[in-house]
Amino acid sequence: MTRTSSDSCPGVLRLHDAADGPLARIRLPGGRLAPAQLQALAEAARDLADGAIELTSRGNIQLRRVRDAGELTTRLEAAGLLPSRTHERVRNIVASPLSGRVGGWTDVHGLASSLDAGLRARPRLADLPGRVLFTLDDGRGDISGLGGDIGVHATGADEFAVLLAGRDSGIRVSAADAVEVMLAAADGFLDVSSGQWRLHEVDGGADRIVDRLGLAPVPQRLEFGAAHDIPIGWLEQDNGLVALGAGVRLGSLPARVAEFLAAVERPLFVTPWRSLVLADLEESPAEQVVRVLAPMGLIFDANSPWLLVSACAGQPGCAKSRTDVRADAAAAVESGRVLPLSEKHTAAGVFTAEEVEVAGRQHWSGCERRCGRPRGTVTDVVATETGYRVDGGSAREGV
Repeated sequence: MTRTSSDSCPGVLRLHDAADGPLARIRLPGGRLAPAQLQALAEAARDLADGAIELTSRGNIQLRRVRDAGELTTRLEAAGLLPSRTHERVRNIVASPLSGRVGGWTDVHGLASSLDAGLRARPRLADLPGRVLFTLDDGRGDISGLGGDIGVHATGADEFAVLLAGRDSGIRVSAADAVEVMLAAADGFLDVSSGQWRLHEVDGGADRIVDRLGLAPVPQRLEFGAAHDIPIGWLEQDNGLVALGAGVRLGSLPARVAEFLAAVERPLFVTPWRSLVLADLEESPAEQVVRVLAPMGLIFDANSPWLLVSACAGQPGCAKSRTDVRADAAAAVESGRVLPLSEKHTAAGVFTAEEVEVAGRQHWSGCERRCGRPRGTVTDVVATETGYRVDGGSAREGV
């Protein structure tokens, strides 16, 4: 699909008029949140929105039913979450959440900060579509399979493959050059685009940017697939500390839980799988976090059925949705109808919400657009006029 109309991605300064009220999207380059920033978001969600922090598939967050956009802007600027009014919607940067702490060739979080600063320093790059995605993978392969527009993938301690339109371009760069090459590629996107939102929509876009970069590609190319191993539970860091990976039910984090997380006073990362990583903990505080927050709904069990389910906004948030898909998906989990992949489940067909029983990764959608669908092999559960249509698990590009 080729789209040339102006993209309508929301931000903080331009809200989306959702069916249930104004929606704000706040970019978190690299997914990182300082404790004070998380506290500010929790207070904004409670005071100015619907009381929850919604995690997105790009490691950003959303607040729904915003009641005072001006006050929200003031609070986010004070917390350092809106460092640029001109470039706020183009700061879509995802990075390997565990980078620098657990495995990987190198720590890419520093690159995330440098890339964000570089984007904001170039006035022309404010014209990038709000859908353009930058990816930083430390070599473990968790981020490069997300199908970003411009990215790097570590192939060694000081070498990166440059990715364009989600594929290995063949260009190899050092860590020192990685950010400048990505910024040059972003400039190139604006050169070759005629209004498209994503690089893969531009005819020959990746090859045309390679020509503009003037760097010779190598013949060997890496292949990337969607990663399904969400970091959940107790994660031993390379430095002897502990990180905790926590799933969030359908990506909606209550403000009260966020305040508890902020009180731990450790770095927090929002992942593109709508989960969280709380880093740099000693063992005893980590145990206490699990004891307190697991009963409050955070998921530390990697085998939880909640981790198999994602859903679009549904009613009442989306006027195009035929039903409240989040409530139906939650009921399926709570009644035991979300099964491990190894078990038999409902065959393809159309069923009532109460009849749907699906094994493995699944995405519930209120209409055929299937917004928020993750990449990779997923069973689609799509609301129709007569019930939910269950499609067999298939690979499809995420939205």
